[in-house]
Amino acid sequence: MTIIEQVLAAQAGDDEAFYALVSSRKDKLYAIAYAYLKSEADALDAIQEATCRAYVKLRALKEPSFFHTWFVRILIHHCIDEQKRRRRTMPFYLIPESLVEELNLEDRIVLRVAIDRLPPNYRHVIILKYDQDMTLTEIARLLEKPEGTVKTWLHKALKELRATLGGKGGYDHA
Repeated sequence: MTIIEQVLAAQAGDDEAFYALVSSRKDKLYAIAYAYLKSEADALDAIQEATCRAYVKLRALKEPSFFHTWFVRILIHHCIDEQKRRRRTMPFYLIPESLVEELNLEDRIVLRVAIDRLPPNYRHVIILKYDQDMTLTEIARLLEKPEGTVKTWLHKALKELRATLGGKGGYDHA
């Protein structure tokens, strides 16, 4: 069964089709939620909440081929809402390791603090690009922004990181 057929079946009330759609991307959904919330329990709660929201709004989905993008967007919006609700920033020691694997401990700490201080849009693009290994096109679709806007945010985020780091850490090439 194709994704479009599964979505149409789910929209017609087939709960197993909906479950199959969500389950097929569970690892990616978890990775995205964890990248935002930095807690296994919070990430699982976010996925559960996004699943409930998607289930309720499933009939409003106009283009079945975009189900996964639509679902991830719901998940990200919930994660952002959860961050706002907590009214706290991501602790510097919880920045994804994939962003800092090649740095020594001191440089890792400096980079994590710098990423934590980025404006939310910039931080989201950095996390999605470098931790989730998403393309700019995928990020643009997910955030419902033009690709040029996402490129600008990435460029500005990297520029801010370079300024903060004083050109250290190999970020000059970006």
